[in-house]
Formats: sequence, C-alpha cells, structure tokens
Amino acid sequence: MPKPQSIEEFYQEKMNWLPDNLQEDIGHFNVFRLSDCLKDGTMTIQYSRRDFYKVSIIRGRYLYHYADKTIETTGTTLMFFNPQVPYAWESHEEVPEGYFCIFKESFFMDKVRGNLSGMPMFAPSARPFYSLDAVQEQKVTELFLKMLEEINSDYLYKYDLLRNYVAEIIHIALKMEPSEALYQHADAKTRITAVFTELLERQFPIETPAQQFKLRSASDFASQLSVHVNHLNRAIRETTGKTTTAHITERVTSEAKALLKHTNWNISEIGYCLGFEEPSHFNNFFKKQTSMTPSAYRDV
Repeated sequence: MPKPQSIEEFYQEKMNWLPDNLQEDIGHFNVFRLSDCLKDGTMTIQYSRRDFYKVSIIRGRYLYHYADKTIETTGTTLMFFNPQVPYAWESHEEVPEGYFCIFKESFFMDKVRGNLSGMPMFAPSARPFYSLDAVQEQKVTELFLKMLEEINSDYLYKYDLLRNYVAEIIHIALKMEPSEALYQHADAKTRITAVFTELLERQFPIETPAQQFKLRSASDFASQLSVHVNHLNRAIRETTGKTTTAHITERVTSEAKALLKHTNWNISEIGYCLGFEEPSHFNNFFKKQTSMTPSAYRDV
C-alpha cells in the first residue's frame, strides 16, 4: 500500500503548481470545483490515504472504495474523508459535477469542540457518505460557492469565515446522524469500549509489509488499558453485543481484504503484518472468516 499522498503531491498531480501558503501556521485550506481538477478530460482518484482531510459534494453516479467497502451513490452526495482511511472513487459521469475542499487538521485546531477525528463522519469506522435532498443540496452548494468567492478575497479574516463555512457543512451532516451517534454516555463501560475501539483502529491501516499488528488479543488490550480481561470483555459485550475477540477478528479480516485487493504484497507478507507468523495460520484464519482462501479472494 503506498504511503499517504501529501498535500504537496496533490497539488503537483492535479494542478501542476504549489500554493504559496502551504507552510502557514493557520494550517492549509483550499477549495475547488471538481471540473477544474480534470486531467486529460478525466478525473482519476487512486486508492490510497491522504495526509489531509477532504469534504466533497458530488452529483451523479459514482462508485467509492473506502477501506474494505465499496459503495455506489447516485443523486447528490456529501462526503467526508479523513487521513486514517484509504479511498478511491470511479465516475460514471463524463464530467464530474461538484466541489471539494481540503485542509490540514491544524486548520481547525482549538476551533471545534473536541477534535475532528472524534466526529461521527471522520471516525475511522464511520459512514462517510450522506445523501442530500434538494434543500440540503442547495444549502451545501451555497456554502461551497461562498468558499470559492472568499478564498480569492483580500479580506483579513477570510480564513475565519472559511472555517465557519466548513463547520456549517459538518453540522448539516451531524443533523442527519441518529442522536445516539452524537453523544458518548459517561458510564465506565462505554468509556472502556471507546478507548478499546480507538486502540484497535490506531493500528490500521497497514501501510508497509514491515508494519505489524501488535495488539491481537483481548488480553493484549486489557494489559494496555490496565483492566482485567474479564472486565474488558464484559464491558464490550454489554455495550456492543459482540465479544472483544469478535471485534478484533472483524477488523483484521477487513484489513486483510483491503490488502489482498489493493496491494501486490504476497500472501505471506500480508499474513505476517497482520500478526500471523506462519502463512498456514493466516490461510486458516481467512478461510474460516470468509469461506475463501486469501489467494481465491484476491483473484475474484
């Protein structure tokens, strides 16, 4: 899996130029029309992570590959991409319609409640796509048009305005989330589950064959969290309905699928970086979870 695309590489690939303000302390921000990013009349997004955040509104029919999932969207879709998860998309349209903005996390530092990665649409395991109705589409489009106008202005506080426009788009999406997804309950079991989930996700994605998945068992996580393994298992089962081992197994299987489909690493390398010392152990694990061998899954 390639290293994350930097914001400099994005500009060189899409625009063949670099803006002057990439190193500013405020954290970089920019906004574009999709049509302005066409290369040879097409727009190709390679499957990889980026080291910046991206918010897009796109009209039409598209196929998105996000982590190990593939999702087809139609109509108008609002999308949020974070630096932790690789993605790519394919257009079924001759000319993509829409807008997007890119920014580094420092652009929002100390400006939003909590942090970006803690918001539902930017969480590594979240659903990043929101289908918009006509009213929502109009509101989001107007905000992107305001951004396009403001980014080229000489207004001294334009980045404060731009930050507010992005925050308003985020809140439009938050209003579409179920209320239970927006608030964390304060009980100890929920806190333990949240920290376990963060520790699990922090180990992914696997980006080089030399990287290895370290926390592989409930006992590993319990030790890291300084709690008894029975307490951890009970908390996770009661808050999620699944065992600690089931969560770990599902995430390892998900990453295995992504690596098999999106890298050319051999199966032994993939098994090793996921914590399997012997290729046969990885083969048995993967077949038990998917009813297919790794090589058969890769060839599908």
